[in-house]
Amino acid sequence: MAYSTDRRRPSRAPRENGRPPRENGRAPHGSGGDLPETLRRLDGAPYGRYRSLTGRRYAAGPAPEGLTVELVRAQADPYAPPARVAVQVPASAAGFPAELYGTPVRRRALACFLARRAAALADDDLSVDAGGQEVLDRSSCQVSERGAVTLRLNVPLPGPGRRIDGRAAEDLLCRRLPRLAERALCHAALDAAAIRRFIETVEDSRALREALPGLGLVAFVADGAVLPRRSGVDDRPATGPSVVPFRSPEELRVTVELPHAGAVSGMGVPEGVTLVVGGGFHGKSTLLRALESGVYDHVPGDGRELVASRHETVKVRAEDGRRVERVDLHAFVSHLPTGQDTTDFRTDNASGSTSQAASIVEAVEAGARVLLVDEDTAATNLMIRDARMQALVAKEREPLTPFVDLVGSLHREHGVSTVLVMGGSGDYTEVAGRVVMMDGYRPADVTARAKELAAVPTGRRAEADAFPAVVHRSPDPASVDGTVRGRLRVTARGTDALVLGEHTVDVRAVEQITDSRQVVGIGLALGLLVREGHLDGRRTLAAALDLLDAQLAAGVGPLLSLRDEDFALPRRFEVAAALNRLRTLSVTRRP
Repeated sequence: MAYSTDRRRPSRAPRENGRPPRENGRAPHGSGGDLPETLRRLDGAPYGRYRSLTGRRYAAGPAPEGLTVELVRAQADPYAPPARVAVQVPASAAGFPAELYGTPVRRRALACFLARRAAALADDDLSVDAGGQEVLDRSSCQVSERGAVTLRLNVPLPGPGRRIDGRAAEDLLCRRLPRLAERALCHAALDAAAIRRFIETVEDSRALREALPGLGLVAFVADGAVLPRRSGVDDRPATGPSVVPFRSPEELRVTVELPHAGAVSGMGVPEGVTLVVGGGFHGKSTLLRALESGVYDHVPGDGRELVASRHETVKVRAEDGRRVERVDLHAFVSHLPTGQDTTDFRTDNASGSTSQAASIVEAVEAGARVLLVDEDTAATNLMIRDARMQALVAKEREPLTPFVDLVGSLHREHGVSTVLVMGGSGDYTEVAGRVVMMDGYRPADVTARAKELAAVPTGRRAEADAFPAVVHRSPDPASVDGTVRGRLRVTARGTDALVLGEHTVDVRAVEQITDSRQVVGIGLALGLLVREGHLDGRRTLAAALDLLDAQLAAGVGPLLSLRDEDFALPRRFEVAAALNRLRTLSVTRRP
């Protein structure tokens, strides 16, 4: 597994007489032992004896009362990736009012708040995964139904000369860790108003997202939202006088009643086909990126707290070189000069157009109900073929059917809406139900004017009128083997790649992955699909993902049973995207 903590030189503590004493006792048996005494007995023992402490919970100090520490995984040596430690504070010591953890949404929000607090207070030797702007269900901090708090973190165990430094370990595990728990995981030490604000922000976001289908919307952007980010590598909100808060056009204004914020007004993006147009650098892609991120809740102060998209929203794009395994592309590709069957298409090196076509079909297969497409990252020849090109290249010589002729049918026949950013082709105005123009980051509804222009004939002819039913596929579990020497191997290389077993999966084009911990979660989810038999060679991918969703609805536990690691729960769509990019994937097809 990959570890985010830098490899530092092992901690050293001063020694009387310049030499650590030898171990004068044995490691305790069972659980509930006294950790300080145990570490003192291990002082000077070979470093590998740390492993004797794993799998037991130890009382680590007088406060918080009842706190226990468990060494989940020990280091092989002082220079190896750090140990994994779980700190549990019982509900009686944590002291949170029951109303703060009474629902799964509140427990997730409270855990995220506590992880962020712990990360802010932790010293250099204690590494806590707190994430970024999104509020995700993370393994690093969990709140139980009864209010107990468990913090999991990476800790480098001290050991100069490859011998256990028991006194430094006692200070680290029995003083500094309990002190961190007392300051970061106990209600009495925290800002109660900030906790409530955090939880209420998440609850409002969740309520807004769940209200969208009943309102006939695929997304909502609240008035006053701050959509621009500081930079491409800094996801915090942009600041300064040039930042323009969002304000809905009157024609698209919707008011939603939320549990805590009350009546909130903003732009509702309706079901169907919505086109976002405007000049370069005026905020088209910024709006689309906010909708991409709108599938997640955000921390207070992010600026996008009340930007929500339906959970089943998937961003698709072109992706030269990706693998495609037995996908029915005939809606987009009628024939190929090679004679390859496009109803059962596979390649190890897809072009931009075929990769984007495959991604659309795969997203619908996985259950997507909203597609997001930005012309900047799309294949032009899949998006449009204008009248002049139709006149120059006869249809029988052009295998591609452009998305403009299928996007309407995708909604009518399959209930899949699409939001497109388009600045270079006006032909989409003929199929769009709504057209929004971004002008200096200010949206305007220009649907009426767009329809007037679309009524003027251009000579272009539609090349299709129906999007066919998706052919479902059943993955072979043997082709999704992530084990190395009998153990599941999952490594994240940032947000660019997932190493699963001996294979590297390129996920750079899966743009709704927000941090590397989600990549680890995706790898573990693939391992769970195989271990639990959800992928059995007969069950369709969509049905297997339904079982995965049901299993993960209770939280991170099923993935922790595979490996206790820093990860965030992934959505089914990113799991499916990684699976579809696995170059060993083998499937059978179901009618």
